[in-house]
Amino acid sequence: MPLGFLRRGKKDERPATAPAPTSRVRTAVPFDGLTEEWRLVGFMEIEGRLSDALNRREDIPLSDVSWAPVDGSAGFSPVPGLQKADPYDLVAVLANDQTLPQLTEAEKAAFKVHKVAYDVALEAPPFRILGTVYLYPGSEPERLLDRSTELFVPVIDAVAFHRDRPVGDPDVSVILVNRSYIRDVRQVDRHTVAAARAQLRPAGDGEPLIGDERAKD
Repeated sequence: MPLGFLRRGKKDERPATAPAPTSRVRTAVPFDGLTEEWRLVGFMEIEGRLSDALNRREDIPLSDVSWAPVDGSAGFSPVPGLQKADPYDLVAVLANDQTLPQLTEAEKAAFKVHKVAYDVALEAPPFRILGTVYLYPGSEPERLLDRSTELFVPVIDAVAFHRDRPVGDPDVSVILVNRSYIRDVRQVDRHTVAAARAQLRPAGDGEPLIGDERAKD
């Protein structure tokens, strides 16, 4: 990974625990991204839709960034030297209402008419993402493994897992997944996706959140 300072080799240089990023009022948009080893949270300065910014494949300017290992082995600690993120380094980006555009009722209706919903499990090592993708008629979910002009695909009502552990927050509604990291796509039933969402709870309560529930053929 080009961002060498994001590698676990720097583990001994960061505190074991640290407070989450500041919550003071800002004009910037919250950022929550996953690399192969780190979860990065902070703020970004972008115009328009987050998916469009990522698919331009240009560096995303960041501020007030903190990081933590994706395996949950330590808490967040500040990374003042990290001021941008290369979309190619991001396996996925977690989105919520503050980072998603507001659609009119007409736009929502058109979206549903022109696309087909598929419930899927995506293997994007080291993560497994369950949720719903909307594709144009004639496009099967397996086509997500193909090269595309769009680097990131949105997964709706999604939850990401690192091994058995959910990564993210309950209010995350969409996960933008980097297609270049997807290694396998499987269709699942709606119950599998709903069960994963239902068991998403804040980490750190000392209970297992969900088993390694593999998609059934």
